[in-house]
Amino acid sequence: MMGRPRVALFGAGLISLYHLRAWASAGAEVVAVCDVDLEKARARAQEFGVARVHDDPAALFAEGGFEIADIAASLGAHVPLTRMAADHGVQVMLQKPMAATVSEAEALVAYVGERVRFMVHENYRFRPHYMTVRRWIAEGRIGPVRHASISCRGSGLCPRDGDVPFLIERQPYLKSYERNLVFETMIHHLDVLRCLCGPLKVVAARLTRLADGLPGEDTAAILLEAENGFIATADGSICAPGYPPLHGDRLEVIGTSGTVVMDYNRVQLVGSEQDAVEIDLLGRYQECFDTAMAAFLTGLRDGTAFETDRLDNLETVRLMESVYRAAGVEIPQ
Repeated sequence: MMGRPRVALFGAGLISLYHLRAWASAGAEVVAVCDVDLEKARARAQEFGVARVHDDPAALFAEGGFEIADIAASLGAHVPLTRMAADHGVQVMLQKPMAATVSEAEALVAYVGERVRFMVHENYRFRPHYMTVRRWIAEGRIGPVRHASISCRGSGLCPRDGDVPFLIERQPYLKSYERNLVFETMIHHLDVLRCLCGPLKVVAARLTRLADGLPGEDTAAILLEAENGFIATADGSICAPGYPPLHGDRLEVIGTSGTVVMDYNRVQLVGSEQDAVEIDLLGRYQECFDTAMAAFLTGLRDGTAFETDRLDNLETVRLMESVYRAAGVEIPQ
């Protein structure tokens, strides 16, 4: 890729703010913002000095003038927009999840093929507290990984007096999601486990609802395994009173010579708690977006593999969907 990379952003919702900041940090130029809500696109474009505003993706692709499509639009737009990008020879950064089902994701990967580079914006593994755990493991502080346990807790779906639950106000689309916690949130945690532990498969899963009036699960317990008797667990609830509305995570990784624990923003080795590291998660929230966009541009420039390319992320989507199958939930085809 020659010169300064040019990006078109598709989707001007909440997450687009962090995408636009990240492209600026990485040295790319966002030349257009597209959203079916033209006023929303116009407001976001004005905020970042972007001249071109569209509400018709097909027209924007036909007009051209960019090499990268950053698809941060709603789930239903992921597949058609990625197909358009491939048809126009435009490289793709696609927000997770890739598609609604494994079959749709597999068909999308097959359709794009090798025509363009294709990375999925799965950024949890790039968040600073998780990056600290990854670095410590890479440095050999705990030896080879032998077991991992990850959990998330939040009160975002707990009732609020006179108002809708926090997460419904923030993400109204959750009202229609028949698959909620694992599909929307814990797919990140499953991806982290894959990143730390290698290939995994689901042994058993149980899902339930603690919140009223929503079709999808908000609480889950998952047992996973790998070769040679390796086991891992993942559990979560986003209807847990007393916790913050936005969930926090806990991760414990047992190695051959030590154990690392990440409890919300604090990372420590068991037995060396005095050397714990605390991370400003709110102040460094932008960091994972910056890391993902920079890695994408490096991969394009150098021709190197993306850590979360479409084939790697397809394995995460398969793992996520297998949770529902293990829990007896029918997946639409």
